[in-house]
Amino acid sequence: MRRGITATALAATLVLAATACGSDGGAGGDSSGGSGGELSGTVTWWDTSTVGSEDKVFEKLAEGFTKKHPKVKVEYVNVPFGDAQNKFKNAAQAGSGAPDVIRSEVAWTPEFADLGYLAPLDGTPALKDGGDFLPQAAASTKYHDKTYAVPQVIDSMGIFYNKKILKEAGVEVPGTVDELKAVSKKIKEKTGRTGLYLRGDDAYWFLPFLYGEGGNLVDATSKKVTVDDAAGVRAMTVVKDLVDSGAAKTDATDGWENMQAAFKDGRVAMMINGPWAVADTYGGAQFKDRANLGVAPVPAGSAGQGAPQGGHNLAVYAGSKNLAASYAFTAYMTSAESQARVAEELGLLPTRTSVYARPDVAKNEIVDFFKPVVDKAVERPWIPETGSLFAPLVVEYTKVLTGQTTPEKGARATGDSYRKLLKGWK
Repeated sequence: MRRGITATALAATLVLAATACGSDGGAGGDSSGGSGGELSGTVTWWDTSTVGSEDKVFEKLAEGFTKKHPKVKVEYVNVPFGDAQNKFKNAAQAGSGAPDVIRSEVAWTPEFADLGYLAPLDGTPALKDGGDFLPQAAASTKYHDKTYAVPQVIDSMGIFYNKKILKEAGVEVPGTVDELKAVSKKIKEKTGRTGLYLRGDDAYWFLPFLYGEGGNLVDATSKKVTVDDAAGVRAMTVVKDLVDSGAAKTDATDGWENMQAAFKDGRVAMMINGPWAVADTYGGAQFKDRANLGVAPVPAGSAGQGAPQGGHNLAVYAGSKNLAASYAFTAYMTSAESQARVAEELGLLPTRTSVYARPDVAKNEIVDFFKPVVDKAVERPWIPETGSLFAPLVVEYTKVLTGQTTPEKGARATGDSYRKLLKGWK
């Protein structure tokens, strides 16, 4: 807590210093710079999108901002998603090297805000047409009744399947975990392939099973840790059984690469993933005919079907020396026009309600599927510690999947770690 107070005070000082510079513009005003002047200078943007499939689209989109504001140079930097959270915190704490704008995973936003590293955006040009955002997307940008980011994309998870393999095996898409096991068994018997690739090095892939058993990581309202209750143990048991039964293969490292390669090459029939994976998946040999890719809701557990709400926001660094241009850049990158382009080219879901009514977006099959999923997705707790809940969970999740611990011990160890992290929680 002491570190958070210190960081907040430092960030406030940086904001005051930045806004005092007339050439850089202030926190208010319009998108031309806040003081009526022409935007100029440099905006450094850390993008965390997938290299090789998403990054080129976002980089090209960012270049369009300079066409609107010729005196502003946008310095595009793609930072690996797995490194970005800590890299930003380290740079912001040091007071140097942080970007003006960061693509923040939704769970990072309240943490960065709590540390004082983000500029409040209420009343700034960054929140242009703010009433257009989906309520669940906007919820991830709030902290202590202030807005610290602008929603860029929203997502959830579904089960991707290879239509040809399922047809060859004579099976339908599984709607429940029990059906998943039965379908996977028949796929193995008929085709020799494994049914599902279950990513084992990222606990985000555990959440659909946790929600499916009626569980959750924590109950933020009552400040109670719930990951190790009966539902949490059941969820750990379910994923272990999928691996032990042969219905799924898994890994302890390089999960994304292994999963994508196995699915794209046709070595597995299904994987659990989100709209962020569509562009890369289409690059696989099995999906040169894009019609071979099917997407369905994640299989339901004993308590029902559930998938996590994810997505990314754009946030402005509190210590930026060019707040006016950073606000304008954020507004541009999250505008209806920009979101429509991203949806059309990448199949990523817009956060603006109005964009879904656009013809080119409305006819996008991936967007059409995931929008109802997103509407029913389970929101994660928007607390500063949310982004830190996955580190202890992934350790135990991986150990459970690889047989190094039991579901009961894995759930209990995760719960113990959460209670150390969340001071005063039950």
